[in-house]
Amino acid sequence: MEIRRDFYLDKLIKRKNNGLIKVITGIRRCGKSYLLNNLFYHHLLESGVDADHIIRFAFDSADDLYLIGESLIQMEREKRGVDPEKFMAYIRSKVAGEGMYYLLLDEIQMLDCFEAVLNGYLRKDNMDVFVTGSNAKLLSKDIATEFAGRGDEVHMYPLSFSEFMTIYNGDKYMGLSEYMLYGGIPLVVLREEANDKAVTLQNLFNEIYLRDITKRNRVKNIGELEDLLNILSSAIGSLTNPEKLKNTFRTVKKSRITSATIKKYLDYFEDSFLIESAQRYDIKGKAYIATPKKYYFSDLGLRNARINFRQFEQTHSVENVIYNELRMRGYSVDVGVIPIAERDQDGKVIRKQLEVDFVCNLGSARYYIQSAYSLPDEAKRTQEIRPFRKIDDSFKKIIVTKDIVQPYYDEYGILTVNIYDFLLDPQILEK
Repeated sequence: MEIRRDFYLDKLIKRKNNGLIKVITGIRRCGKSYLLNNLFYHHLLESGVDADHIIRFAFDSADDLYLIGESLIQMEREKRGVDPEKFMAYIRSKVAGEGMYYLLLDEIQMLDCFEAVLNGYLRKDNMDVFVTGSNAKLLSKDIATEFAGRGDEVHMYPLSFSEFMTIYNGDKYMGLSEYMLYGGIPLVVLREEANDKAVTLQNLFNEIYLRDITKRNRVKNIGELEDLLNILSSAIGSLTNPEKLKNTFRTVKKSRITSATIKKYLDYFEDSFLIESAQRYDIKGKAYIATPKKYYFSDLGLRNARINFRQFEQTHSVENVIYNELRMRGYSVDVGVIPIAERDQDGKVIRKQLEVDFVCNLGSARYYIQSAYSLPDEAKRTQEIRPFRKIDDSFKKIIVTKDIVQPYYDEYGILTVNIYDFLLDPQILEK
């Protein structure tokens, strides 16, 4: 069964022949290789590109490596990557005619000196280069620096809910429940049985993600790294920082791990795109607050697998889903903070902070969004909109709730939408 990824395919199509190296990044198994080698490949054919002008090469394929006289087994024994000279000789043999050649290169980080090789291809007017990578340098968020400013990143996420629903056999209500439980990794979504989905997620976590992170970063104390993952999994969407996490380790695990080590581990998780962090932003002061941050998982299925599907609280899961959807749509997302001063019953001034779940920016557009699992009464609604009432600018303010409601504006101009409309209609914020 084919899962269309038109959102990302359109990004690649628009970047054709732009003189840059197109780099598809994202968490492993999110569909990067399928996007490049199937969907984009067939687009090129359908748009009139001759098959012999499309060069596909996967650096983790034994068959492809055989074509250039390389061996996966030999490379592993010698602890090295693919010989760049052999690869370049192969490309030279393929680029033999007139016209543009399209290089679709998968798992490029397995090629030794890949930056130099790709920068060399940039100087050729008859080559358009597209690559994917799943670890090492291409797993870094600093991708723009890898190719001397000549990289054009397309960041890919697991399936969005709208993509998920294109192949889900059921209604959107049951669909969202399954999506929040098992996530959007295509390999998992295509599994039929619930038990198969759970086992696949746990195997992916242990055999792919953890192994990549520990091997790439040469982590020695894997136990502490896994403990940190467990803590983050149990507290998605909660404000924290390395110092608070260090205190948790000391209290619960009797561990002497330092905050510097925890910061390093958090960076490993973010560099692998396993988690993302949302920084706090003082809306009135228009300044960022360094710590604490909120952490969200790129895929809720992986998060749930990490805690063996034992802790499934809807409130934080819905918040994580909304965060991921906003990031997929290209927004930068921060946690809003509004300092206020109020007098208590004794007339004493009390200073406190109100929180806006998400401050979303894309170009000149900004939205303030509250995630409210349910609004059962007016008291709860008053609580949710209170931070909005303290913001004195005119940017749009929105509540996303799991309640089944039609989109509506209240007397303060605050829009309320249900999460199904929010996830399935990319234009909902502009209505």
